[in-house]
Amino acid sequence: MLEGWFSYFIVVWTVVLVSLFAIGGFFMFRKFLKKMPKQDGRSDMDWEEYYVDRTRKLWGKDEKEMLEELVSPVPELFRDVARHKIAGKIGELALNEKSRRISIDLIIRGYILATPKRDHKFLRKKLDEMNIDVAPYSHLFQKTPLK
Repeated sequence: MLEGWFSYFIVVWTVVLVSLFAIGGFFMFRKFLKKMPKQDGRSDMDWEEYYVDRTRKLWGKDEKEMLEELVSPVPELFRDVARHKIAGKIGELALNEKSRRISIDLIIRGYILATPKRDHKFLRKKLDEMNIDVAPYSHLFQKTPLK
């Protein structure tokens, strides 16, 4: 039997390793679920990609900069995923409304709808920092995000 500091090291290392595997597995499983086709034959990620591709030409320089500013509080590791999800929701709104270009209003509405409810506090703080009145969009904070 091992004794002393080395046995404690092995136990701690085992706990750390199992924890890291569990965390990685959780995120891989979430990604797997997002890639699963729905009843229409497309996954959530396929729809995001579709909306982003269809509305790519509708984005202006100012709108792209605003999107970058909105996703700036997101940690660097997750920023690309957040940007793509928000752009997909904005694209969905633009296509549903047959918009000719992406507007500030569409960006704010898409940003609110694409953000999970648990992060609405940070979202409101970011919009306040940008001097954007959230009163016209308060009804969107009550809705659950569209899938």
